[in-house]
Amino acid sequence: SCPVNHEAVVSTQSTGETHQYDRLKHELYEKEDTLQSLSLSPSSLPKLVDKNPSLAVDVLLLLAQTQQFADYLTVLLNMDLSLHSMEVVNKITANLELPPQFIHFYIRNCITNCTEMSDKNTQHRFVRLVCVFLTALIRNRLVNVQEILIETQAFCIDHSRIREATGLFRLLKSLDSKEMS
Repeated sequence: SCPVNHEAVVSTQSTGETHQYDRLKHELYEKEDTLQSLSLSPSSLPKLVDKNPSLAVDVLLLLAQTQQFADYLTVLLNMDLSLHSMEVVNKITANLELPPQFIHFYIRNCITNCTEMSDKNTQHRFVRLVCVFLTALIRNRLVNVQEILIETQAFCIDHSRIREATGLFRLLKSLDSKEMS
């Protein structure tokens, strides 16, 4: 079998060479030097997230045991909001116990990014994505609802014409009323 071209897999879309990606993923978990051979740095993370979010998740899960992990989380926090960045954060949050402040800052960044978007169609699309993302975090108990309640409710009210925002608002209210009783 021919060797995996690590650089090619990292820089191409995940929909491309799936067998190459599968082999690289296997190598990542089986061979200790594979991660170093990718010559990744925190500054290269946005490109990896954009081009190959599945690989980004695998790499971040492996980096979680290293001292540079905090640097990669900082880069994730400061990345532009995208479907892929939310997908990566959702998957690593489901697989790792991340610092609660990371999750809260990330949620705050999502809300701020949505609020600052000037194109209404793009904004509505991202509001829906953020609401689905937040709903998943809440349902999977990956976030302390009380710590994000006020700003998330305000976000939902600001975007109450969007079905997913209304659904998230109802979820927050139902959780809030359960805690009161």
